[in-house]
Amino acid sequence: MVLIKNLEWEYADSETSEAEIIDIGLRLGYSFPQDYIDCVKINGGASVIPEAFNVGTVERCFGSLFSFDEVSSEYIVKKYEIYKGFLPKKVFPIACDPAGNLICFDYESNESPIVVFWEHENAAEKELLITDGLTEEEAEKRARKNIVYVAATFTEFLDKLHD
Repeated sequence: MVLIKNLEWEYADSETSEAEIIDIGLRLGYSFPQDYIDCVKINGGASVIPEAFNVGTVERCFGSLFSFDEVSSEYIVKKYEIYKGFLPKKVFPIACDPAGNLICFDYESNESPIVVFWEHENAAEKELLITDGLTEEEAEKRARKNIVYVAATFTEFLDKLHD
C-alpha cells in the first residue's frame, strides 16, 4: 500500500481480507479501486486524523469509512441499500461525514471511479420523483445535482485531508 501523508486512523474494525472486499463489491455490481481496498482492509469503519477536506470552497469533515463487518451499524452493504434510491446511478457510498452526507465513488465516466461528495440536503428518493411526474432520466439528472467532485482517485482524496 502506498502511504499517504501522515494519516492516523482510529477505531478501525478487525482486518478484512482483500478477497472479501472484492467479493462484496462485485456482488453489488462494483469493482473497487486497489488503493481503496488496500486502505479499507485495515481501516474499515475507522475515522481519520486529519479529517478536514474541501468540497469546492466549503470545508467538510470526514466521519468514517463504512465497515465490512456485517454486524456493524456502518456495514457498507446496509449503507448501500439505504442510500441507493437517493444516489445517482453508478455512485457508491464509501464513507460519511458527521452531518449525514456521503463520500462516494462515481463510476459514471469509466471503470476507475472519481471521489465525489453527496449532499443530502434537497435529495429526494428517485422513485418518489418519478411518482410525482418526472421521467427516470429527469429524476437521475436531479439526483446528480447533489454530487460534487472531490478527487480523481481515492489516494488523491486522502492526500487532500488537512487540519
